[in-house]
Amino acid sequence: MSRIEAKIAGDARSVGENIWDRLANPDGLALPHPFTRHAFFRSLEESGSATAKTGWQPVHLVLMRDRSPIALLPLYLKNHSYGEYVFDHGWAEAFQRAGGEYYPKLQASVPFTPAAGRRLLIGPSEDETETGRMLLSAAEGAVAEIDASSLHITFMTEREWRLAGDIGFLRRTDKQFHWDNRGYQSFDQFLGDLSSAKRKNLRKERDAVKAEGVTFEWLTGRDLTESVWDAFFDCYTTTGNQKWNPPYLTREFFSRVGASMGEQILLVMAKLDGRYVGGALNFFDGEALYGRNWGCIGYVPFLHFEACYYQAIDFAIEKRLARVEAGAQGGHKLLRGYLPRPTYSAHYIAHKGLRRAVADFLENEREAVASMMEELKEKAPYRKAAPSTSGG
Repeated sequence: MSRIEAKIAGDARSVGENIWDRLANPDGLALPHPFTRHAFFRSLEESGSATAKTGWQPVHLVLMRDRSPIALLPLYLKNHSYGEYVFDHGWAEAFQRAGGEYYPKLQASVPFTPAAGRRLLIGPSEDETETGRMLLSAAEGAVAEIDASSLHITFMTEREWRLAGDIGFLRRTDKQFHWDNRGYQSFDQFLGDLSSAKRKNLRKERDAVKAEGVTFEWLTGRDLTESVWDAFFDCYTTTGNQKWNPPYLTREFFSRVGASMGEQILLVMAKLDGRYVGGALNFFDGEALYGRNWGCIGYVPFLHFEACYYQAIDFAIEKRLARVEAGAQGGHKLLRGYLPRPTYSAHYIAHKGLRRAVADFLENEREAVASMMEELKEKAPYRKAAPSTSGG
């Protein structure tokens, strides 16, 4: 009989690059999903961005058969709910008012990265359903072992979400905005699918940025020098410090991730009067471009839309990528051709009373999210006859 066991391996370095990437990329893709790669997690952890000190203690869970790793769940022990983009602050406050302790909790996610992808990293030749169930059960066990209140798996695939629901996890939905490439050969061809008013608005925004004298550079691979990262980090922190919370990512993170996986990075830098004034950090694989971080120094009208959304579309068209995933938030993205798409998370809560309350809340929330997505689709900027208005 095969012996199945699970262990908490600690940080990404302790798991090891070969084991991690074999489980994360069972198909051996040349350009795997960037946010499942060992290099991305190690860059977060070893740069001081995702550590116990910042409230993200790595406790990655490895499932083994006869001491051979067969599956991995990227996992963190957390004492807060920041940097997740799936909000449970209300659950924590309600539980604490009732005398419970919500923190620490376990978070299965990519820190600071609201991009959907595989969370149950199951190796080649494994049965995804059977091994997935075992990995989820092991994660439930880790909640009791660590004395956490709950386990939250966020931005997972729909298949994983359904599997988690089948074994009793609570299921949650939300939305993001993605741009779909319908085989466009140019940005103008994409504009042709929009209604007249929206088409004029996008052209007006792009022309306004150009009229200011702003130019753009697409930087990837060896182009990602330390001086470029210095300039981007200045933009990133300037914008981040204007918001409620200081930026999550350290300067060292950008150096590390650029050196280890620069071939999957697109850094769009905006230049005005000979100096960089803004930048948008993206990652990509063979399917999609994933918008991540943005920042600017000073103010240029519509620069954010151009750098983050229109330049991303240009890149996706040139590289023949299927879509652009623009990250969290943003009803303003809808007017610029990005349509609502569902995102999925699953939650295991140990306390029965809290679990019942959250289950009732999520049932109502799922209905509200579905209704909102239908309303948003009706407000899409595409011509009614354009194929871009279809899809779910």
